[in-house]
Amino acid sequence: MRIDRVFTKDHQDPYKGIGFVDRVSKITNANGSVVSEIKNVLVPDTWSQVAVDIMAQKYFRKAGVPARLKKKFEPGLPEWLCPSVPDEEALNQLPQSEQFSRETKSQEVFHRLAGCWTYWGWKNNCFSGEKEARIYFDEMRYMLAHQLAAPNSPQWFNTGMNWAYGLEGPAQGHYYFDEEAGKLQKSQNSGTFLVFFSHSLQIWILIEGCNIEKMIIKRTSKWMRLS
Repeated sequence: MRIDRVFTKDHQDPYKGIGFVDRVSKITNANGSVVSEIKNVLVPDTWSQVAVDIMAQKYFRKAGVPARLKKKFEPGLPEWLCPSVPDEEALNQLPQSEQFSRETKSQEVFHRLAGCWTYWGWKNNCFSGEKEARIYFDEMRYMLAHQLAAPNSPQWFNTGMNWAYGLEGPAQGHYYFDEEAGKLQKSQNSGTFLVFFSHSLQIWILIEGCNIEKMIIKRTSKWMRLS
């Protein structure tokens, strides 16, 4: 597949010209009490507050992101496109409390989405060569940052977790087409879950989490219409 550049240029940061700023995402009850507040959310300065809330509250990976990563090299794959995995040696040099964190930057989400799509495309021989793969990677990141394109919700909080961070989870029953087998296969793992709860937490916390989800999803439809 041949792909030409439309929004980006060779050897130039696809985010060039975008002002990224720290924002605050706050979800409140009808009485004004705070349900959830996330500070230092780095997003493009053109994004609406609704878009910021959806990214921060719904799509950011909330835990388990390794503070140190290394490339998992694969034969025939460009280094920039190789998956990343936790760098255990480097992680062990950090205090335990600093070894894993969460996503806080929109660029991290754009990177894992576009990178994973490009990786899948390469594996399925969708690109004429590395040049086209790089163009696709850059163009997709540009379009995501500028809100010119967006996948459906499960992609935002699942896609790229394994490619970008080496994370895995229990299978969720999804199917994919296996090129080598020539047929649909059931996935063996999944990237992530949106909200995490310890078994020891009280049920009211779970209910509050569901309320947060409800408020965010309610806002999502409005954001999609405005965007």
